[in-house]
Amino acid sequence: MGHELQLTTRLLRALGVLGVIVVDYLWHLFLVRLTEHWENDAAGVDRQRLPEWIQRRKIRLDARNAKRLLAATLKLRGVYIKLGQVLSIMGGFLPRVYQKELERLQDAVPPQPWSAIARAVEDSLGVPPDELFESIEHEPIAAASLGQVHVAYVRETAGSEPIKCAVKVLYPGIRGVIAVDMQVIRLGMHIYQFFVPVVGLERVHGSLVDLLARETNYRIEAASMIRMAANFSAMKDVIFPRPLAALSTGDVLTMTFVEGTKINKLEELKAQNIEPRAVAIRFIETFYKQMFVDRFFHADPHPGNFLVQPGRNPRRPKLVILDFGAVSSIQPEIVDGLIDVIGGLLEADSDRLLDGFLRMGFASKEANRALLEKTVKKYFEKLLSIKNRTPAALMKASERELTQLVDPEVAREELRELMTSIEYPEGWFYVERASVLAFWLAAQIDPELDAMQVGYPYVMPLLEARRGARRSSQVIDDVEMVSSAGGLEAESADADDQAPKVAEADAVSTAPSEPIAGEPSPTESRPRDATTHASAE
Repeated sequence: MGHELQLTTRLLRALGVLGVIVVDYLWHLFLVRLTEHWENDAAGVDRQRLPEWIQRRKIRLDARNAKRLLAATLKLRGVYIKLGQVLSIMGGFLPRVYQKELERLQDAVPPQPWSAIARAVEDSLGVPPDELFESIEHEPIAAASLGQVHVAYVRETAGSEPIKCAVKVLYPGIRGVIAVDMQVIRLGMHIYQFFVPVVGLERVHGSLVDLLARETNYRIEAASMIRMAANFSAMKDVIFPRPLAALSTGDVLTMTFVEGTKINKLEELKAQNIEPRAVAIRFIETFYKQMFVDRFFHADPHPGNFLVQPGRNPRRPKLVILDFGAVSSIQPEIVDGLIDVIGGLLEADSDRLLDGFLRMGFASKEANRALLEKTVKKYFEKLLSIKNRTPAALMKASERELTQLVDPEVAREELRELMTSIEYPEGWFYVERASVLAFWLAAQIDPELDAMQVGYPYVMPLLEARRGARRSSQVIDDVEMVSSAGGLEAESADADDQAPKVAEADAVSTAPSEPIAGEPSPTESRPRDATTHASAE
């Protein structure tokens, strides 16, 4: 009863904070509607014009509610910490001040007391942790939103030397907290969708529920750790911990301890004669391999999940990968679409970029295809006009230049129709999250690195396969067109001769047309994997 009361109180607190923020913005929206007017710009596009005092009020409004959200997140903890950490990096749709405030959550997760953790270990493994391990440190080395990690020593076999381990313990009662928190998040997403009516946005909620279910089952994490380590078995400079099955359950994960320097501690890396650029390149190479070769990828690539060790030389460091709770497979249509998008960027082909965008499933069934294609193509053309796409160059761009880049340039009456034409694809949540976090982290390590070029060797075989598929498909279309044209000519020439024989012809059944010998069908020629490239690793 006491636990249920705590969850109910938590739900009411979260709803209260959400309600205050929503009302604050609704009042501002009312003031905007009273004071706004619209003017055509030089390009003939409607632009909203607001009084200066409304603009200043909006700045204060954002700052006030960003602080309010941060304070509530730190108090409520749990899922809200994790969501806030993601939004601090991926929340491009939020005002910048929100991201700035939420960045404090990256290293601001307070641990739970040892007494609660010890009880959780005993409940899960049946033995108190001080008896289970040779020794275990009561102070955690890391605390996250769902659990925390303690260093321990254990003998794998009788008489063997103790080995250093990391013991990851799920917070007691966290699954019930998640169930309550996801109700609030679902409501928040419905409110957001009212203002931004993108089709399929509810899939984000479903993906979050799925993600959290996996992150709170350490058996799944152990299996993912083993599978990913096997995928990199030929690359000795990519290192993984090893789970200890006898000391692991769904709530406790014990694994070998791997030493290293945190990937974004650049001064410490340089002190070990490790080049940051080499680290960034190795990191991006592993990301492309996971995404395009293995099709099984780490969906939470933040700095705390990667360590670096010195390698054979400063340009070949070793990369340690940790935390496999958020690991996912990528759907074939998303891979195909991404290949087209990357190929379009590398070859400055806006048509191919658009094909990739649509192939991934971003067009809703009710889409105004003409408006969507015009807008997306215009955006990609602006993107292609940027010669230097490194993070350093983008950071030097002015606010006006960045605003022009993302401006959809559509008439006011078309804007809502454009939003309803876009659909959030199934499976995109994990890919988007991993990509944004990975490229953000690479930019922190080396802002001058062009991550697209680093990944080219991994994508190149797939681009060539896609080109072959397109050529095969085009040949089939051309043959069918010629055959159809020839049939029409013959029909026209023999019309008079064939007229008396209509009844006879009706009695003859038509055999199905045979495929062209040796010519693959479009579905057969479509690449489904990268086995050849994977074997070359």
